[in-house]
Order: sequence, then C-alpha cells, then structure tokens
Amino acid sequence: HPTKAIYKALLSDFVRVSSHSTSSEENLYNEQDILKTMERIESLDYHQEMTVNGIRFWAYNAGHVLGAAMFMIEIAGVRVLYTGDFSRQEDRHLKEAEIPPYKPDVLIVESTYGVQVHEPRKIRESRFTQKVAQAVRRGGRVLLPVFALGRAQELLLILDEFWEAHPDLQEVPIYYASMLAKRCMTVYQTYINMMNDNVKKRYDVSNPFAFKYVSNLRGMDQFDDSQPCVIMASPGMLQSGLSRELFERWCTDKRNACIIPGYCVDGTLAKHILTEPTSISRASDGKDLPLRCSVDYITFSAHSDFLQTSQFIDQAKPTNIVLVHGESNEMGRLRLALEDRYNKGSEGHKIKIFTPKNTQAVQLEFHGERIGKAIGVLPKRKPENGMQISSVIIRQDFNHTLVKQEDLSTYTNIKISKISQKLVVPIRRSFKTLTGEVVRTFGGVETGVSKDSRRPYLTVGRGVSVEPVADGLSVAIKWLAGYKADMIADSIASLCISLNDLVDKDPVTFELDADYYQRSLEVSRKMLASRFGTVLGVEGDKNKSRLVLDLVEVIVDHHSGEVECDDELIRERVRMALRRIQAAVFPIPDYYCDCCACSTMDNIEPDQKKVKVDTPVDGDAEGKGPTGFSVETAPGVIVKHDEEKVHAKTESLDDGLGKEAIIEGKSEASLQETGMQVGEIGQGLEAKVEPRLDLHSVKEEPTPVDTPNSVGMDVVKEEPGRTEQ
Repeated sequence: HPTKAIYKALLSDFVRVSSHSTSSEENLYNEQDILKTMERIESLDYHQEMTVNGIRFWAYNAGHVLGAAMFMIEIAGVRVLYTGDFSRQEDRHLKEAEIPPYKPDVLIVESTYGVQVHEPRKIRESRFTQKVAQAVRRGGRVLLPVFALGRAQELLLILDEFWEAHPDLQEVPIYYASMLAKRCMTVYQTYINMMNDNVKKRYDVSNPFAFKYVSNLRGMDQFDDSQPCVIMASPGMLQSGLSRELFERWCTDKRNACIIPGYCVDGTLAKHILTEPTSISRASDGKDLPLRCSVDYITFSAHSDFLQTSQFIDQAKPTNIVLVHGESNEMGRLRLALEDRYNKGSEGHKIKIFTPKNTQAVQLEFHGERIGKAIGVLPKRKPENGMQISSVIIRQDFNHTLVKQEDLSTYTNIKISKISQKLVVPIRRSFKTLTGEVVRTFGGVETGVSKDSRRPYLTVGRGVSVEPVADGLSVAIKWLAGYKADMIADSIASLCISLNDLVDKDPVTFELDADYYQRSLEVSRKMLASRFGTVLGVEGDKNKSRLVLDLVEVIVDHHSGEVECDDELIRERVRMALRRIQAAVFPIPDYYCDCCACSTMDNIEPDQKKVKVDTPVDGDAEGKGPTGFSVETAPGVIVKHDEEKVHAKTESLDDGLGKEAIIEGKSEASLQETGMQVGEIGQGLEAKVEPRLDLHSVKEEPTPVDTPNSVGMDVVKEEPGRTEQ
C-alpha cells in the first residue's frame, strides 16, 4: 500500500526532472501515462496469497524501505524466493526482513555489498552524530548526499533525536532539500502500523515523523548560507542536481564536511572522493576545485551485507542461489565465499550458485511428484497401496483435482453434455436372428416390445438399443455417445452386415435357452479344475466356486469376475486365468472393461435376463434331455429314485473337507443334462431343473477311493509311512 503511494510521487518527479533536460518527444512517458498505470495496480498485504494463471505468489517484509517486499512465487510446485533489496538488521523505523517458513527451491538474492560487513548500528550512529556535531561546532556546514526515500527518513530520525538531546546544537538548522522527500513524508506519517515497535511506541506520544528540528528547504533562493547547517540533498552519488551544486560550493572550505551514508557505484563523484583526491572537476566547465573539506563514509545502507546474506541462506536452506544486483567483482567474491561456506566438504546440503550477467538465462531442472487433491473419490477408510479408484482428473493451471464424474458440476464449472446418436443399418435377416447373435455376443441383453410402436426391441447394457424400422428392411441403433457404447453400437452394426452377407447361405442358428448360463458356468468350472485342481461349490451362492491352491483358500465369483484370496500372487494368478476363461465362455460381460467406471451399465443376474426363446432345446420329444453318459453308471455315484425326485450323491466328495454332496432333480435326465458325471459331482455342480446343493458333514472318517479324475480332481491316497498326491 505505501509503495503505490510512493510510486506515483517517484515517477512524477522523474517526468518533472526529465522535462527540463530533454524534449517531450524523447521522454519515456508523461504524467498521463502514469495516471493510466495507477488503475492497473493491485495492492496486497504481506502474506496475502494471490494466484494469476496458476502462478501463486505472496509477499514478505524485506526491511529495505517502507513497503519493500520479498516475493515467494510457486509455479507447478517449484518455489522461487526473490528478495530484491533486503536488510536483516532492524533500524530506527523499519523491521528486519522476514525468514519465509517455506524452503525455496531457488533463491534470487542481491549481492550489493559482496563480502563486506556493516558496522553495528549503534557504533555507526555514534560515529555519524559525532562527525556532524564536530563540523557544525567548528562553524562548518554538513552535506549529506542521500536518496529521497528510505535512508533520508532514517537519518532525519537520528538527527532530530540527537538535536533534542543536545541543546547547544538546536540553533543549527537541519534541512532536507527535496520536494520528493517532502511529498513522501506524508506517506511515512500515515503508515506507522507497518513500522517497528520503536516507532509505534513513540507514536503514542507524538508522530515521530513530525520533526521538531528539521525543516524542508523549498529552494536555494531561500537558503541562508552564512551560518553552520546540515543539509540532506539528492542525488545520493553526487552525479548532478542540488547535492552536486552544494558539494562544489563547500568542498574548498576545510571546516565543512561531506558524509556519504549509502552505497556508491563506480564512476560517480561520491565513489571518487572516497579515494581522497586533492581536487575534483566542476560539472559545468570542468575546472578543478581543491578538495579541502572532510569526507567520511558511514554507511546506513539498508542492503544486506555478507553476514546477513549468509545467515539468511542458512535459515532459508535453498537448493539453488542466483546472485543479482551487484557489481561483477563484488558478486564474484560473494560467490567464492558462499561456495567455500556451503560446498566444501561432504557434510551438509550442496547449493548450486549462479552469477548470470544481464539478459543471461539460467536453466534449472526440477523433478517433483505430481499431487492431486481427491474430492469424494477415496473411500472413508484409509487408502492402501494398489487400491483402484475411478474419477475424472481436472487440471487447472498447475493443480490437479480428482472428482467423480457426477460431481463435476458441484466442484467445477465444467458441464457434462450428452450426445444421442442414431444409426440406421439395412438388414436382410429377421430381427429374431439378430437378437440371437447379439445375445450370444454380449451379456446384459434385455428384450421387449415398444409400447409406442408395438415393435420388438433389444437393449445391450442399458446403453444401446436396437429396434426394427417401420419398413422392415433395416434396424435403428440408438445410444448415448461414449467409448463403450460406441464400441457396442459398432459391433451390432457389424453383426447386421455379416448377417446380410449370409443371406444366400444356410444361417448358423443360435438359440439361447434358459440353461445357457448354467452350461457356461459348468464349462468355466471345468476349465478352472483342469488348471488348479478340485473346484467346489459355495453354499448359498450358485455363482461362486471354491478351490484350494498351495494350501490357500480361493473364492471365485463367476458372475462378477472377482477373486478372493489372502495371497496376492495366487489371487492375481487365478484372476488372470478366470478372465481368459470368461472371455472364451461367456458373452462380453459388463465388468470386462476395467479401465473406467462401467457401473453405469449395470450387471444383470443370469436368471434375470429377459430373453424369451420360443424354439425348444434340442432333445428327445419327451424332453428327457440329450443322450450321454448315464448318471447311474458313474463310478462313485449313488443314484436313488423315488416318486418325485432323483437323488445323486458321492460316496466321498473330499477327504480333507469331510463333506458329501447331494444333488436332486425331477428326473435322471435333468441330472444327466447337467453333465452329472462323478468328477462334476465332486465340484458340487447344481442340478439344472431344480437347483439344490446341500453340504453335510460326514460323521465317520471317509474311506479313500480311486475316483476318476475326469476334470482334474486331486486324489489323495494314504499309506503307512508316506503320502502321495
């Protein structure tokens, strides 16, 4: 906030000064340009965070001048701290620079004083006031070349307090000869709350910037140069202006004094007189003037010295340092000192130090983790490694957020659009034939009759619908656009085309009877048994099977494709085998696509599939089922007939479990239809017509028998002294 006020005064002063020395066409900007920029300035407080195009930044107190700030900038997780001019030493009115609580990856820091070390504050203040007092007491004049802002206010506070303590000096006037300093004094009087505790305590009595012994010098025509005085004048390096004029006027008198209180750049008069020359050149005509006045250098500069800079680096702990704002020799010395301090020896973290020239780029590489914030995606329990989640990743600038698709409109401005698509495909076969092909290909197929058109239809996965067109020569495929629905629609269109190609040939008919899923389930269990050994049914859930692999129990859900097992390696081994079996045996299930959340197309239980088949299953006229291996002749199987049911059970199902299986059906044909051979009974398969599976504990120890291993069952024989499997 004070910077914005000072900004206008500072740039307006530049326009005023430059208008006297150059033409208006050569000026970089004018007063109107300054006013336009004021509208574009946004003020912020220390520690207030702002974000622009994904770049986060916030400010810390820099302790250089009123309103000076260091900026921490974060881009894609990389933090860069730019100190600008800063000071870690508290003075009469300013706080010391803050230490950021966050470790920066890159520290861009000033190197103004290189390896130089400032005097302690009390010592330099004492030297300064004593030099001023000695000069005025001997009848001389004191020139203090200063910049209009910052150090000028600090020196005025010191002198006003010193004059208050020494009544013999109170008749000697103190001037600050700068209209800019006068205009900015109001800013200092306003923003007391941003200064240190010393100023705040004094403000309780009176405003410390309402000076008692200091006044503003309006112009040289009002200046009485006949008596001792102290004048602060700008510029601070004596290049030109009032400070140069006064120095040339007073330098020939040995009673006078010039005290340089700040940093001086090579090539300036202020830097030159510190080398103790015997004369100087006058700016107007180049005439030599003898240098008889005393010249002292007592720095009150609010730039960091070597001790402050190194201590700041110790606490900030950056990984990379870029030195700026310094003369090349001083910058080079500082780099060598920092290299010796941080990069010599094996202990401590190494710091890369750069000293680029103007316009020279510095390239740095960072390897960090990409972190995303999950909203409503993770379960309430603690996340575990390997846990799979389904969400939409939103990248905004450099931030990543994971949200559920249905929550997009709640947490973001993203809207979800749905595109309805319709494809009309000619077909030269009956709709019933197409239905059979679709059912054989996909799972979760529903059929019905439209209430509006009274025409049959089928729906795949509740996302793609197929219905004959009124002309009877084509079908309309309708779906909501999505990669899964698109693939299903393309597959159905391909089925239509393939059926058209078979119009002149005998079609390969396929009818899905009510036992299709059960037969597929049996085949799936057989294939698992051939690979892993004995496969048993699970009581209460006809879709699950149980097997023991390497003494570890495994539960397989043939419907959902899930595998339950405590051993992760065995679980993955069985799961992969099951997936391959499912792909070969069953229609394409809804869960088969596990790359996204396919839950929008609900899985449908096999016995809930609304597929009506008019054509009877191939078999004899009496419906006894297909001919095959007689259940009664199966070794190890006991078949009992009664008036209503046929019972089949194994003499010994599993020695280790001590269980026996009883399967019941209305007829022997129904048992035979399920393939009730001994090996299949050993797997606990259910009868087709009236499914029932009871597992009863065997009270007596079963006698091991040699059972045909038709589906890969493991038979255990025990003999004294050894066991074979």
